[in-house]
Amino acid sequence: MTAAKAKNWISRFAPPLALMGVIYFLSAQSDLNSGLGTIDLIGRKLIHATEYGLLFGLWWRAFDWRWPLAAALIAVGWAISDEFHQLSVQGRHGSPIDVLIDSSGVLIAYLLIRWRRQAV
Repeated sequence: MTAAKAKNWISRFAPPLALMGVIYFLSAQSDLNSGLGTIDLIGRKLIHATEYGLLFGLWWRAFDWRWPLAAALIAVGWAISDEFHQLSVQGRHGSPIDVLIDSSGVLIAYLLIRWRRQAV
């Protein structure tokens, strides 16, 4: 692999892999609750949807804007594995509802990216 190809590969695949690492790290924290009640709950769910939408977009970009289904499967698969991971973290719990919220972020990102790419 030439240096230019390696640099291209890193610039494409490092961002989604790094975000996956950040998600894993945050999931390993026993408590991310700010104590703001409903505002905290809604805010965390919006952040979840956004981070998985971003993860999908980064994978789709890594695949050179081909294979959106593969990008979606990776993002949703990571959401599922994240919830299983949380089952082993004291103070956390896994939830199928959170997978649906994360998946909604993937769908919204897909629609926004397609809309934006068609507008250009």
